[in-house]
Order: sequence, then C-alpha cells, then structure tokens
Amino acid sequence: MAIPTGSKAPDFTLKSKQPSGIVDVKLSNNFGKKNTVLLFFPAAFTSVCTQEMCSVSGGLNAYKDLGADVIAVSVDTPFAQEAWAQKEKIQITLASDLNKEVIRKYDVVFPMLAGVGDTAARAAFVIDKNGVVQYSEQTPTPKDLPNFEAVKAALERLK
Repeated sequence: MAIPTGSKAPDFTLKSKQPSGIVDVKLSNNFGKKNTVLLFFPAAFTSVCTQEMCSVSGGLNAYKDLGADVIAVSVDTPFAQEAWAQKEKIQITLASDLNKEVIRKYDVVFPMLAGVGDTAARAAFVIDKNGVVQYSEQTPTPKDLPNFEAVKAALERLK
C-alpha cells in the first residue's frame, strides 16, 4: 500500500531523456519552491498509461496554475520513455526507475505484471514544498486511473 499522507516523501534522483540528453530528475529540487504531483505508472506504450499521460499533458497548465510540477515514474528505460513521449506528445517529465528503488520506497510495487516482472503500480501523490505527502492514492488495479479531481483539490488546499 502506498506511503500515507503526512509522511516525509522519500527523495530520489532518477534519469530522464530530454532533447538535451540524459538529465537527473531530483524530487528535492522542488522543495521550498513548488509542490509536486508524483505519478507512478506501469509501462510506456500501454493503453491506460497512454490515456493517463496524454490527459495529464493536455491539462498541464491546470497543474502549473496550482503551483505544481508533474513528474511521472515508471520502470521503463529513459530511452523507451522518450520514444513514447515523442510518439504520444507527452509533455510531462518522465523519469526512469529502472532499478525499481523508488517504487519500493513509495511502496507502489505491482508484482509480476502480466507475468513479465515487477513494475510500478498506478499511483498518485501530492508532495508539498516541504517534502510532505499531502495526498496519496494507489489505484485498485493498473487499469484504474487516479482521482485527478482529488489531486487538484489537494493542490488547491496548498495555495
């Protein structure tokens, strides 16, 4: 079960493939500056994950208006994430947890997805500027999407 509201968010540094090359994505870079919506998703190039990331990308300004940065994490390689982002026009930061360390820290491991191995469960967190989890949700199944209205409501309360 995902780490609960009120917990200190585990910091991480993950790799992301950007047009400029491979860059580090560090959660604590937002501490003291802005809130973070942290999304975990099972796998790039899958239908529900594509629906979720395209929807969030399409509404990215709503998150920016609420003072939040959005980071999405999966166990895919940064190169697969970049190819997927380019194909689907995904605008949010995708970060690779290839070693599965961060999904363990947030307790969002989905064991043996489709028999191919452990991956990220679908989950959403709102982390405030102080690094404290203000919203925590792990969906019942990988086919279920997080409650994005509740995510936005949590961000609204932080304004």
